[in-house]
Amino acid sequence: MKEQDQNRQNQNQNRNQSQNGSGQRHVIEVTRSSTTAPARTARREPVVNRQQNAADSQRRQNGAERHSAEPAVQRQQNAEGQHSAVPAGQRRQGGGRKRRRRVPRPLGIFGRTMLIIFTVIFVLVFALFAVLKTVATGPSETLRDMLVLSAMQASATKWVPYLFLDSETVDEILASAEATQTDVIPMDAYTYYTTDASETTGVEYPDETGDDGTVTGNSAAETSEWDSAIDGMLYQTVSFSTYKAYILIVKDPSRIYVGTSSDYQSGQTGIRIFDIVEREGAVAAINAGEFEDTNGSGTGDNPTGLTYSLGECVWNDGAYRTFMGFDEDNKLVVANSMTKDKAEELGIRDGVSFQTGNLLISNDGESVTVYYADANTGTSQRTAIGQRADGAVIMIVTDGRTASSIGATRNDIIDLMVSLGAVTAGMLDGGSSSMMYYEDYFTKYGIDTSTLDEYQKLGLCNVYKAFTKPRRLPTYFLVSPEE
Repeated sequence: MKEQDQNRQNQNQNRNQSQNGSGQRHVIEVTRSSTTAPARTARREPVVNRQQNAADSQRRQNGAERHSAEPAVQRQQNAEGQHSAVPAGQRRQGGGRKRRRRVPRPLGIFGRTMLIIFTVIFVLVFALFAVLKTVATGPSETLRDMLVLSAMQASATKWVPYLFLDSETVDEILASAEATQTDVIPMDAYTYYTTDASETTGVEYPDETGDDGTVTGNSAAETSEWDSAIDGMLYQTVSFSTYKAYILIVKDPSRIYVGTSSDYQSGQTGIRIFDIVEREGAVAAINAGEFEDTNGSGTGDNPTGLTYSLGECVWNDGAYRTFMGFDEDNKLVVANSMTKDKAEELGIRDGVSFQTGNLLISNDGESVTVYYADANTGTSQRTAIGQRADGAVIMIVTDGRTASSIGATRNDIIDLMVSLGAVTAGMLDGGSSSMMYYEDYFTKYGIDTSTLDEYQKLGLCNVYKAFTKPRRLPTYFLVSPEE
């Protein structure tokens, strides 16, 4: 029994021990699971954080590289785009920057403006070229010839006809324009209109003839004419359909002489009309002879062709030119050519030269010959000088190169000279050289100065149309003060 009890007791003890062991293992496992699980979690978190941190660091590095490579303007645009993605209310609450309004840069505005201007100029030039090309090749040869001859009148535009026509055609037009048709009128039948008669009554005053057959003019006409003279001169303007003429008639031809810009040896440039009248003390002046003016860039340093001033030959380059000048008897001499020997023989005291074929009117004492050129239809600013039978000198300058006054033709000047009674006349340099000066004419003739331009207020009679100030020229016909 005791043994059985002892065995039973031992079994109970073993069972209790096994239960206690399992309980301790349970407690230990629970404790281990409760303590080791967080430890394993803590060990996993640093790995994830490191991965995230590495990714963030890589993104920041890539962003910094892109940021440094972007231009400043693009970064500003990106920044503005980021701001624009956030509602305005949130940006204001978050303290974000307001989006700047883009202001156009001045360079951009200037560039667009210049582009518009150049485009307009190109269109206008192209349209003008197309019109001229159509005229040059069109059916109207009359219009074509007029435009060609007008362009050839100015040194700066002589090259233009060759853009549309071949050289042979241009030469044919020029040759045709040089052909003249002469009218010969007996001296005793040649009449002139005095200044007041041509403007008011239109009465024709026949010339009177002396015992020796010399035309002496009409005394009645002269009396009425010179009663209104100022400074011994008559000044008037006459408007025609295509030009306006400024006319100065000087009673005493001895007052007229050639003024020069320099001695032509020192290389000085020409002189402006305002400066030479001041230097010489002249009361009036017109431009005179030719000078080298390639493409309109001449400086007027030296004349071209035979030139006389105050009885001396001041220039002789041997050039073949039309000559206009006064002899010792104050008679106007106009010839299609002149040599120094011939000038000395004629007793020339003052004279200049201008191109060829510019003899307009001549006389031999018995008849007057007028040299018309019907094919010379070119219009331009013109300057001409003539002399009446009574010795009075006629100076004419015309406007040109404007919409209201395109200019005068050669025949226009001849008709005007004939109407003023010229028995001798020649054409002087024209175009941008055409100028007439008369000291204080607007006061003497009661002209409203508000109607005058800046040069006319200085004494220039005609409207000067050129891209420069009144040009520097080597020679002028000057009028000395009345004695």
